[in-house]
Order: sequence, then C-alpha cells, then structure tokens
Amino acid sequence: MLRWTITFLVIAIIAGILGFGGIAAGAASLAKIVFFIFVVLLVVSLLRGVTSGR
Repeated sequence: MLRWTITFLVIAIIAGILGFGGIAAGAASLAKIVFFIFVVLLVVSLLRGVTSGR
C-alpha cells in the first residue's frame, strides 16, 4: 500500500510541474486516502501483534 501512496504522490508532483492542476489534485487526494488506510492497517496489525503475545 505504501508503494501506491508513493506512486500517486509522484504522479501528483509530475502533474503539478507540468501544469495539470486537476490531475495533480486528484492524485494527491488519492495518495492521502491510501496513506491513511495504510496507517490504520499498520496500527491494527501492531495492536494484534501485541495482544497475541508474540
């Protein structure tokens, strides 16, 4: 998931440099959404690991 975030971020940066504002904003918002999903899943995974006693 982190790769998708980085991919959308790079697309947003390139689109912003080339002047495609709408595409850059869309890619940046997708990068944010995927990043927050990644963070939530990471926290859930860490909590499950702590509670399982490994």
